[in-house]
Amino acid sequence: MIVALYGVSSADAASLPISFIDGTQAGQDRRFPIPAADGVNIDRSAQMILVRFQGHVFVFALSCPHQNYAVKWVEGDRRFHCTKHDSVYEEDGRHVSGRSTRNMDRYSIQRDGDSVVVDVHKWFESDKDPNGWNAAFIAV
Repeated sequence: MIVALYGVSSADAASLPISFIDGTQAGQDRRFPIPAADGVNIDRSAQMILVRFQGHVFVFALSCPHQNYAVKWVEGDRRFHCTKHDSVYEEDGRHVSGRSTRNMDRYSIQRDGDSVVVDVHKWFESDKDPNGWNAAFIAV
């Protein structure tokens, strides 16, 4: 699966940087440094998106929950878009429009010092576990 990021202008990149990162794997955990500022960080090898937005950090599956196609960040909208059926999601993963019937899947995360630790085997689907999904973030 490939994530597509199109037409990031330097002005938009300054307001919401997009980066490709590699977390470190240890058992069932994947570790990332806490982003210093708001931005979208893609770990292609782990198929994860790490987002810092308005004092919160979220980790999402790279695939749309509708049919597992890659999502892309569209800087003009400041939203994620599904590459297959045009579902649209906010920075925090909330579904806005399109064929998907739920929000982007969030991984279970915790803070460990200056790192975000992701349990790669535990994620929350908003329709099956809304309380888990709503709690799957850290404040920074």
